[in-house]
Amino acid sequence: MENRFPGEPRSGGVSIPEPIRPDGSGATDPGPRDILRDLENPDMLVPPVTDQGLIPNLKFSFSDTHMQLDHGGWSREITIRELPVATTLAGVNMRLTPGGVRELHWHQQAEWSFMIDGRARITAVDQDGRNFIADVGVGDLWYFPPGIPHSIQGLEEGCEFLLVFDDGHFSDMNTLSISDWFAHTPKEVLAANFGVPRKAFDHIPKEQVYIYQGRVPGPLESQKITSPYGEVPLSFTHRMLAQKPLKTPGGSVRIADSSNFPISKTVAAALVEIKPGGMRELHWHPNNDEWQYYLSGQGRMTVFAGHGAARTFNVRAGDVGYVPFAFGHYIQNTGDKSIWFLEMFKSDRFADISLNQWMALTPRELVQSNLHAGPVLMDALRKEKWPVVKY
Repeated sequence: MENRFPGEPRSGGVSIPEPIRPDGSGATDPGPRDILRDLENPDMLVPPVTDQGLIPNLKFSFSDTHMQLDHGGWSREITIRELPVATTLAGVNMRLTPGGVRELHWHQQAEWSFMIDGRARITAVDQDGRNFIADVGVGDLWYFPPGIPHSIQGLEEGCEFLLVFDDGHFSDMNTLSISDWFAHTPKEVLAANFGVPRKAFDHIPKEQVYIYQGRVPGPLESQKITSPYGEVPLSFTHRMLAQKPLKTPGGSVRIADSSNFPISKTVAAALVEIKPGGMRELHWHPNNDEWQYYLSGQGRMTVFAGHGAARTFNVRAGDVGYVPFAFGHYIQNTGDKSIWFLEMFKSDRFADISLNQWMALTPRELVQSNLHAGPVLMDALRKEKWPVVKY
């Protein structure tokens, strides 16, 4: 009789990874185990020998979250509930059908968004009665400051986007919605407020609508509403993908923060491409924690925390990664296609420090004596920052 708990067969043509290093350290894992998960996370099953210490989990997949399904679309979120280390930012992945509407609402937090697929129409009105209506497509951003009421609606092809909020405790299911307020206000109060009969509210929703199926709106010009107070002075949108990228041998970087997207006061971001054989260089950020969203590809990220602590995570499309303030890290492309991912910060400006550049701009003798470095390394240092390198 086989000396193991009975379960699914451990064969079937799949090469079963085992937690054993080439030097023989470790041992087989007869189970129970999730082999598919181990295949997706080879550097977590067999960590690099340089990994050690106690670093908390810094990765969570949107595939492991609750899906909120509605007529008109769906949403799912990663907050401090799913990823406890992520205190500064929270994220929502949302899909709207053609005509699907994320209802009129507002937040106590700022909302930053990246369009992943399709097109949408957004609307907003500020505290001075100035309004904003615009269409956004793939690679576009929008930003609504806290308290600004807004809406999102899918156009002919529908849309999918990432929403980022400047508070890790945020939940999109706990926002301030127009339908929810109407449902919890006496009808006589609504009648007095709008100066209409009480029966005008006989058919209002009895609870928060959140997402609903509407009709695809007409052309933008046909939907324009002219405010007597004009339009908002700072645009709520920015075409990030249309920016000229900083290109290096390993990939490219586009940065959007308050320097080129002035309304975005609390979220700064970089859109990074790492080509096959490329690596987001060894670096850290001197302004805040980093919240990541992987749009495509697969790779691995190692985070260094000091005091001998480092941990490696395998990442792929749909994952959220997190790097605490000032922790050193890098991301390698381990696949045969480009990794595209977003780096986001609760900050008005993007900032990073390159290990290579720091060493190049420090007296040579000091670096040599500190690291026992020879001329091969010292002569290769670059004074110019390359965010993505070829390895």
